[in-house]
Amino acid sequence: MSSTDDPRDALPQYVLPLVVRLERDAPPARTDALEAAARAVLVMLSDDRSHGEGEWAEAMRVWQDARIRKVVRRARGAEWRRAAALPGLTVTAGTAEVRVFPPVPLDGWPKELAKLQVSGTELTDPADPPARAPEQALLWLSPELSMSTGKEMAQVGHGAQLLWYALPEPDRKAWREAGFPLTVRTASAEDWSGLTTSGLPVVRDAGFTEIAPGSCTVVADHPAARRV
Repeated sequence: MSSTDDPRDALPQYVLPLVVRLERDAPPARTDALEAAARAVLVMLSDDRSHGEGEWAEAMRVWQDARIRKVVRRARGAEWRRAAALPGLTVTAGTAEVRVFPPVPLDGWPKELAKLQVSGTELTDPADPPARAPEQALLWLSPELSMSTGKEMAQVGHGAQLLWYALPEPDRKAWREAGFPLTVRTASAEDWSGLTTSGLPVVRDAGFTEIAPGSCTVVADHPAARRV
């Protein structure tokens, strides 16, 4: 089925906004920003306000019924303070702060977010990230694609969301209560093919920005996912 034939395109289109704090003199490390973005998506998905009669529940339902879109923008100084005043949740990971907001219509962003820059977010790691802890979920980025850090943040957010959907409820609950421990790494070229055919959740991008439609961007791994 081509993207133009997807029945989800006939539904209202919403997007999940994420904003990374990017101060000029103290940018976050790349891996910290990726991990904060992934955890922010999970925190939003699991928040009580996103379910039942919660204040964000209807927007979350509409967003998840259509194509799952996320857009990462960046802010600093007064821009960040204005964004932080809007309803949402702020997640930190090491040097990074990311704020996630309830889904908004694709063409209906709050003005405080709409004017923030979206393209060209590039971050680096000043040192190798620490070794993975056994209890952490692992989001594997493709070694075959070149993406901006902002695009990578959206993709690992997708991976975290697919993993959340894939886990049985008791494992979701345990993961949430532990604070969603996770880490992000780029897979080796030798391992990537096996990961994408392993049966673990795989993100295939819709191709709206930067990369071709159908590209495999992230594989999400968790000890519980291998038992499903």
